[in-house]
Amino acid sequence: MTSPQQPQPQPQPEPHDTAAPGAAAPMPPAGAPEPPAQPPAEQPEPRPLAAHPQPEQPPAQAPMPPQAGPAPQEGGPAREAGTMMLQAQQPPAAPGKEAGTMMLQAQAAPQGAPLPPQGAPKDAGTMTLQAQQPPAAPPQQQPYQPQQAPQPPQQQIPAAWQAAGPGGAAPAYVSPIPVRRTNLGHALASEWTKIRSVRSTMWTLGVMIVLNVGIGLMAAVAIAGLGHPTTVVFGSAWFGLLLGTLCVIPLGVLVISSEYGTGMIRTTFTACPSRGRVLTAKAIVLFGLTFVITTVSTVLVAVLHAGMIDGPAPTADQWLRATLGSGLYVAVLSLLALGAGTLLRHSAGAISAMTGLVLLPMLLAVFMLSSESLRPVAKAMIEYSVPNSLGALYDTAFMPGGPSGWQPLLILVGVTAVVLGGAYAALEKRDV
Repeated sequence: MTSPQQPQPQPQPEPHDTAAPGAAAPMPPAGAPEPPAQPPAEQPEPRPLAAHPQPEQPPAQAPMPPQAGPAPQEGGPAREAGTMMLQAQQPPAAPGKEAGTMMLQAQAAPQGAPLPPQGAPKDAGTMTLQAQQPPAAPPQQQPYQPQQAPQPPQQQIPAAWQAAGPGGAAPAYVSPIPVRRTNLGHALASEWTKIRSVRSTMWTLGVMIVLNVGIGLMAAVAIAGLGHPTTVVFGSAWFGLLLGTLCVIPLGVLVISSEYGTGMIRTTFTACPSRGRVLTAKAIVLFGLTFVITTVSTVLVAVLHAGMIDGPAPTADQWLRATLGSGLYVAVLSLLALGAGTLLRHSAGAISAMTGLVLLPMLLAVFMLSSESLRPVAKAMIEYSVPNSLGALYDTAFMPGGPSGWQPLLILVGVTAVVLGGAYAALEKRDV
């Protein structure tokens, strides 16, 4: 903005006095002699005018030397000498200057400009204020808006499926995958896969066969070496089978207790919600496997004893009890172990309980025979113990007054039925 000032008579100032901002410099009166030229005095340090409020720490400003003004533009008026320019100066790359500093400096008269005549008032003191364009404001950052994942297109239900159903005209949809109701055969196949795929089955049944056949063969060789005929040919054929029962008992317990220990029983009951069907399948598979293995091994032992030992020929009943009867007895004993494992649901506890049931009555009775008052009790414990009952099948019981013939097998079947009945009831009422 340019505002010329009218000349007024004022006292003669110094040639290089600096006019205050916004006021015209005093001019010498007309007809006064022009003072002699003096060397330009050292200009004071220009005072910066801040375009915007700045901190109270003014940056150091170096004095700007007088610069030659630009040539007048075409068609514009020529500038007079002593024109003051107020303009915004870009801060140099110095670390102390702020952006937007306003500098006031004197501009030299352009070369070739006409000087005013002597004694004429000078039309000077014009102040030009140039504002610097403010820097472009940084683009405002848009608020963060989380992008939603694209929704998958909804699948259109075919018209044929919509028409199917209770209220539709078309028949219901039939899956191409065959759907069959589960039955006991599926449970049997599952339990057979389990029992033949674990190593405990191979080890327990393998050791039982070795003990039965090996000890039976050694007993036959020893008796045949004496050279004396015996009254019962199969009298010593059950020694190895008695030790073999100690291997079958852990197998019956582990068939179900191992699943409780690993948590696999949850998967079994999820696949087959009928718990009674699961226990029935386990009992059938365990009974069949134990019966076949035991019967085959006892038949081999019976043939060895009949061919190597001198004595009367065994009867048909003796052959059945020494082969089929002994196989049934051991198989039913494995079911008793299965029932104990179902009730206790702990492998070590069930195996210990079954081992005590087989051996403990006989051991306690031996110590009780020395007492007259406890002798009847000790005699009954021996007669109904598992070792004595197994020997009764071979006509060589420890106590002749106890069960004989097929009676030991019937007694064991009754006890096993009671234990398995309790196992079925507990399996249906208890949680896994």
